[in-house]
Amino acid sequence: MLLAVAVENTRTLVGLVFEGTVKRHWWVGTDPRRTADEWAVLLQGLLTGEAPVSGIAVCSAVPHVLHELREVVGRYYRNVPSVVVEPGVKTGLPVLVDNPREVGTDRIANALAAVHKYGAPCLVVDVGTAITIDVVSPAGAFSGGVIAPGIETASDALGQVAAQLRRVELVRPRSVVAKNTVEALQSGAIHGFAAMVDGLLARIRQEQSLPAGTTVVLTGALAPLLADQLSTPIHNEPFLTLHGLYYAYARNSGA
Repeated sequence: MLLAVAVENTRTLVGLVFEGTVKRHWWVGTDPRRTADEWAVLLQGLLTGEAPVSGIAVCSAVPHVLHELREVVGRYYRNVPSVVVEPGVKTGLPVLVDNPREVGTDRIANALAAVHKYGAPCLVVDVGTAITIDVVSPAGAFSGGVIAPGIETASDALGQVAAQLRRVELVRPRSVVAKNTVEALQSGAIHGFAAMVDGLLARIRQEQSLPAGTTVVLTGALAPLLADQLSTPIHNEPFLTLHGLYYAYARNSGA
């Protein structure tokens, strides 16, 4: 059983993957102040009653958290084979950008899983703290992407700088044109970001000369907010990053 941990800026996805299938998963808050011992207690609590862990794979967008997770692996799981997805780790996915070390390893894991599941070319949309859209070329290489503010991030920022606006529950309003401030904010968040993603996907396909039917894979903690609002056909893969960690582990551990 592979323990896969994908650290994002505000949430961390923890999963148990067996032979390519996610058997269990948990979303926990990403706290950069959490120590290695605290991470160990959290993970041990989640794994109580589960099958023994035979491997560990980790990727992290938060350097301090990655440092603590290395401590966890070294002290609490020292006899368990582990792989940290980072620059230099073999994935079989060429990264053709100006500085490959700048690319978030969660984005690489997502692209790796998308290629394994759907082939190339493909586009990966990850909806989380930020919204990223990444491109896998027809040759199967990571060729760049787009980073935009996430839905929660933008909504929270608006509430902080606009005196008469506030944070609202992020749910689909009754209509695009709202009759009150709460639903107007919800419409801007849900319909507005859906339109942004649809528009960016269309521009990417045009710029990169990709076929109109190029596979689009949707993932991320907040992906359910947009899954039914996009006009672009998608494959909804909520655990895409865990699958990417599984493939990276298999390639580097010889499993």
